[in-house]
Amino acid sequence: MTTEIGTVHEVTAGDCADCYYIDTGMYDTPEYGAVYIVDDDRPAVVETGLGTNHELILEALAELGIDREELAAIAVTHIHLDHAGGAGYLAEACPNADVYVPSPGAGLLVDPTRLVEGTKAAVGDQWEFYVEPKPIVKDRIVELEDGDVVDLGTHELRVHEAPGHAFHQVVFEDPANDAVFTGDAAGIWVPETEEIRETSPPSDFHLEQCLEDVETLKAIDPDVLLYTHFGPREVGDDAADALEAYATVLEEWVATVAEKRAELEDDAAVIDYFAGSEEMADVWGERKAGAEAAMNARGVLGYLDERD
Repeated sequence: MTTEIGTVHEVTAGDCADCYYIDTGMYDTPEYGAVYIVDDDRPAVVETGLGTNHELILEALAELGIDREELAAIAVTHIHLDHAGGAGYLAEACPNADVYVPSPGAGLLVDPTRLVEGTKAAVGDQWEFYVEPKPIVKDRIVELEDGDVVDLGTHELRVHEAPGHAFHQVVFEDPANDAVFTGDAAGIWVPETEEIRETSPPSDFHLEQCLEDVETLKAIDPDVLLYTHFGPREVGDDAADALEAYATVLEEWVATVAEKRAELEDDAAVIDYFAGSEEMADVWGERKAGAEAAMNARGVLGYLDERD
């Protein structure tokens, strides 16, 4: 079933309860960017999208009967703007919500100047799909460390450090739902084709740490993976296999980029080669598929430079 942008969907995977998600239409691409809502004693929004369609999140809260003043938590797995770009907008609209942010990146949401500069360098002309993030008053931010717990009532968000994709990334375990909000630690899930894809953007991607993050997720052993990109996926007793499949995807992707670099001996040509790939064009459209591949290739090239 294809989701409709802005429509509230209940997460029915596994034994999940009180959890909903919407497609924010990120990059004008269906089934690429999800935002989750946990309807509990202390309601929470998990992930916030680019900020461009933040009003869809507010409309979803209203549809679920959650007043803006009742929202207690806005939690982001990391500060990349496809995850945290809407946090300032939601904080402004929901005055009683704390913004829960991994500690290493919290300052960049208070003053997002360097975050915007880095994002523009990473995404290139995709910046047109973004809006300038709103700075968040420091007093509204709760900095998260590994092992912290955000109490929502029946549900809680247990914080697990997962810095392979970005040094400021965590994942949130919801034990009551036997689920994990994966951020980008478990890759990109493509519901249409039921395949897992790599995500390796510059400048923090680190293969070995990503593989350690997969081990972290395997140790949690969730029944349901709640991907920001995209949607809920029930893995049941096969969680370890599903996560190991992502480890394999990452290792093969890095090897492929390294081989192409050795062949072409020119990084610009390597990036152009992958940008011209048609592999995901039928799912995401040519523009987004090409931009995604180019960005991921740049991340791997930077990792290879650091490694070597």
